Amino acid sequence: MSAPTAPAFAVADLLGLVALGELLAFERMAADARLAPDLRRRAALGEMAAAEVANYRRLADRLTALGVVPQDAMAPYVEAVQAYHDSTEPRDWAEAVTKAYVGDAITDDFLREAAAALDEPDRQLVLDVLHESRYADFAAAEIRIAIDADPRVAHRLSMWARRLVGEALSQASRVAAADRGALTALIAQGERVNVEALLRQLTAAHTARMTAAGLNN
Repeated sequence: MSAPTAPAFAVADLLGLVALGELLAFERMAADARLAPDLRRRAALGEMAAAEVANYRRLADRLTALGVVPQDAMAPYVEAVQAYHDSTEPRDWAEAVTKAYVGDAITDDFLREAAAALDEPDRQLVLDVLHESRYADFAAAEIRIAIDADPRVAHRLSMWARRLVGEALSQASRVAAADRGALTALIAQGERVNVEALLRQLTAAHTARMTAAGLNN
């Protein structure tokens, strides 16, 4: 049997990273739901968590179909992704929904660009497991409610959002080292070959989201 090609490694690496992200997001959202101020909000975050684990199963099944053990594909990223979540534990409901709004969205933006270099059905699979807009809308609305109740919260959540992005970028280099350059290679195969331009695009989208939620960038 011939050895897997470099693109095959890249696809498995990316799907493994996305699968791990979904699995840890499920654990995080399920835990954060306990911070909700009422049952309606608790149920909303619980539904988001359920969607994450369903997405994980789709990715794990695809990896298996490709002849890759899902746990093996995820393993190189565990330390970096877990470190991000461990260093950004929310203290209250407002911080929990801000993490969901900011952290998940910037990750989705990156994966959307990386997926452009994939062939079908993997491209569509990655796009399918990105977070639905209704969850971002819910989180943004909760942030605005918190700010309306106490305008001073805006500064605290703005600082929290900056920390979330900073921690994510700090761990990104560890992810890149763990995946043997697969993500960088995938971006280079796509239309947007300039990684710096991609980072500027991600930053601009992040700034727009902050403004939409009533936060300062």
